[in-house]
Amino acid sequence: MSHYYSKEVNLASKEETIIFHYRNHDIYFTSDNGVFSKQRIDYGSRVLLDAIDLNDSTHSLLDVGCGYGTLGISLKTIYSHLKVEMIDINERAVGLAQKGIVNNHLKEIKAYQSDLYGSVEGKFDAIVSNPPIRAGKKVVFEILEKAYDYLNENGFLMIVIQKKQGAPSAKKKMEEIFGNCTIVTKDKGYYILKSVK
Repeated sequence: MSHYYSKEVNLASKEETIIFHYRNHDIYFTSDNGVFSKQRIDYGSRVLLDAIDLNDSTHSLLDVGCGYGTLGISLKTIYSHLKVEMIDINERAVGLAQKGIVNNHLKEIKAYQSDLYGSVEGKFDAIVSNPPIRAGKKVVFEILEKAYDYLNENGFLMIVIQKKQGAPSAKKKMEEIFGNCTIVTKDKGYYILKSVK
């Protein structure tokens, strides 16, 4: 069974346009078969986006497991000063994220294929992720663990994860790695967790 946490997607393509209204902006995404939350922006990503409040000291952001670009493109649209990179293992997802960049006329933002952080260079002031739960706990924990090395001092990691899909263990893991983890918000079983380096 092919699912969205795969390098290649063998499903027939059937692209759809999603218009996402976020903080007084209409943002245009292209989705397709074989990517996460094909028909609408998923609730967890909405909760995470609503919880994020960036200040001027946040200059760079990495979206890990970006899918068709929900987090990175939305945040770049609102915070135009941000330099944004988006990564995903799924080739189709990366192509869709690249279309989203073009469709929303964004600059200083790029999407590229990367197996976890394998192709990432440099460090960031913020890392955000709606981690691929279906890929398993090992992959999710690797996203959390390796984030530390890709953050600048005082940079932060912020994720969304459902309680029933492991929010308590993710919080414990983030506390082990960073020495801190805050529950920023809870909404319908979704937890927004934040750790600062």
